[in-house]
Amino acid sequence: MGTDPLRTELLKGAMTYLVLAVLREGEQYGYQVAQHIRERSDGAFAPSEGSLYPALHRLEAEGALTAAWRASEKGPRRRWYRITEAGLGALAAHEAEFAAFAGAVTKVTALRREPSGV
Repeated sequence: MGTDPLRTELLKGAMTYLVLAVLREGEQYGYQVAQHIRERSDGAFAPSEGSLYPALHRLEAEGALTAAWRASEKGPRRRWYRITEAGLGALAAHEAEFAAFAGAVTKVTALRREPSGV
């Protein structure tokens, strides 16, 4: 998909939620996180290094993730990320907030029919 400014802003706002959701399923390194977000969104979201890695570092600093450098069989060593209990709590909060947000957007954008047929 293109570089639609709305899509870019939506991804920026949802990055923490998406990262935590992907890491809930197991430890991954940064490129894998980006790849899984891209695949699961059918290409709608393609996180750049400039958006993904700051989010990963911030989540680690907040205690939502732990990280460790590991040697790789192919290429340079990689930093592997794992969600923590605090991260699972943050993920649950993001899930609830997103559900409330999506519901409110749906209410505002739903077509309303006036009883008089107008």
